[in-house]
Amino acid sequence: MASIHIDSSVAVSADTAWQSLRLVDKPDQLFSPVLAAAEMHGDTRTVRFGNGLVVRERVIDVDDARRRVAYSVLDAPGLTYHHASMQIVADGPDRWRFVWTTDFLPAEAAPSLQPLIDAGTSALKANLERVANRLIGVQS
Repeated sequence: MASIHIDSSVAVSADTAWQSLRLVDKPDQLFSPVLAAAEMHGDTRTVRFGNGLVVRERVIDVDDARRRVAYSVLDAPGLTYHHASMQIVADGPDRWRFVWTTDFLPAEAAPSLQPLIDAGTSALKANLERVANRLIGVQS
């Protein structure tokens, strides 16, 4: 099995970040423009990426105490297994770390997954910091 691990600092409060990440029915807002649309039915969401790829994901857990979301992609082309978790870890009063771990098979899928995960992390960071700056009156 292969894994991709992201650990990225973001300059907003952990509570603000968690309130956005826990909205598992709206990942397209947090990860825009990487995700273009999302629709939730029960514990399964369908997401459309900006590049047109559409996949179904099962949301496995939303853990408020640990500020952690876990999900699994059900039907991604080229993958036989996928499980991921995203977690908000406080790193000071107005800073936190976004920790994203993705486990998948086959390992040969890493070159196609890594750019999507990197772009998603950049989008999350930019979107959260833009919203936080608007709330405190900073122009971006």
